[in-house]
Parts: sequence; C-alpha cells; structure tokens
Amino acid sequence: MKVTMKQQSHNHVNRKLSGSDGAPAKAAGALSGTFVTETFEYDGGRQVTVYVPPDPPEAIVFAGDGQGISKWGPLLEKVDVPSTMIVGVHGLTDEALRLHEYSPGFELERFAAHEKFFVEDVRRWTESRFGVALPTERTAVFGVSAGGELALALGLRHPQVYGVVFCASPGGGYKPTGVMPGPLPRTYLVAGTQEPFFLGNARRWAKALRDAGADVVMNERAGSHGGAFWREEFPLMVAWAFGR
Repeated sequence: MKVTMKQQSHNHVNRKLSGSDGAPAKAAGALSGTFVTETFEYDGGRQVTVYVPPDPPEAIVFAGDGQGISKWGPLLEKVDVPSTMIVGVHGLTDEALRLHEYSPGFELERFAAHEKFFVEDVRRWTESRFGVALPTERTAVFGVSAGGELALALGLRHPQVYGVVFCASPGGGYKPTGVMPGPLPRTYLVAGTQEPFFLGNARRWAKALRDAGADVVMNERAGSHGGAFWREEFPLMVAWAFGR
C-alpha cells in the first residue's frame, strides 16, 4: 500500500480538532463503521473487539483495554483523519492481574505470555481476518493508565511492528532505562494537571525519549484520570501520527 504524508511539526499539540487545525469536523451523520468481536483461546478465553472503519484502513491502532477503546472508533468518523482501524484486546477486570499483563516490571512470565498473544497472535489474525497489513509507520500501539505502560513497553520492544506509541496517563510500574533501545517509535504522551502522579510519569518518559532522540509530543492539559479525558485526546493522537 502506497501512502504519502505531509510533513508537519510534531512538537506541540494542545487543541481539539477544528478547521483551524487542518482537521475540520465532518458533517454529523450515522455511524457507518462496524464492530467485530472474536474470542481467542488465550488465558481461558480472551476477546478482541475491532472497529472496522467504513473506508479501507490507511492506519491501524492496536490497543489494550480494547473492550472500551475499540468503541472510540466513531470519534474518528467525526474528524478529518485517515481511515483508521482499532484492534482492541480486552483487558482483565482484576486490577492486579491486569497490571501484571501490562507492565514488565512485575510478573515477567505473565507479561511475556500476553505480549506474545498481543504482538503475534492478534496481529496475524487481523491480517488474515481483515486483509490488513500496514507498514510500521502506519501502525500504532495505544494504552491508558496501566495500558499506557503496555503501549510503551511494546513500542520499545517491537519497533519493527509499531512505529508509533500513543500513551495516556501512564502508570509508574514500568520506568525508562538508563540506555534506551533503538530505533525508537514516535511517541505521543498526554496527562492531566489533575492527576499529578500520572503526569509525573508521562513527563519522565517524555524526557527520557527526547534525550534518546525520539520524536515526542508531551501534552499537558486540564483533566483527570478517566475515559472522558482520554477520549478527547485520541483523535488528536491519530491526526498527529497519521494526518494527511
């Protein structure tokens, strides 16, 4: 698939999408994308929900906590961003086990098993089921809170798969190392001024990645830890990474 992208600045993003941002809102209309959910054998049965955009995907986002994040696909239909598929791997409701899957700093064996499922099995299924195999620079990994740790970990460990990391309000179990691996994916971090713990984590990652030469956006704005705050930022992330 041949894709051309306009060169743009990637240093600062702090506005909602509007006509003045080069990503005008689309006319309101009914949802035209669809959702597909399948249950895999992994861990006794793990669901993956995919948002399939109405037009052939020009970009793809793999996300943890997919039972919620995959449902954000319709947000992208309302703004002028490239057609984007979301592949959402469902997360666990048990917070301790969820953290063990999402952060390599706790139970490494459980993290490794989930990593293989997420990076290899789900990606192969996506390619086979939907015929979607996009280049690295059009493929992102996304997560919020503990899932933000997962996005950072997978992006750094698999830069040949994920060219972009979207990370919102990351937890603190996974921290930057003294020497960053290379190559580094482009990374968009966001955290709210009303969540100081997570804001501190995001700032720490932004500095470490920038110091290592990565292309980084660090967006700080008014907001607290939760879905409404993250949903507002998601279209901005997609526009920054894959904008026309």
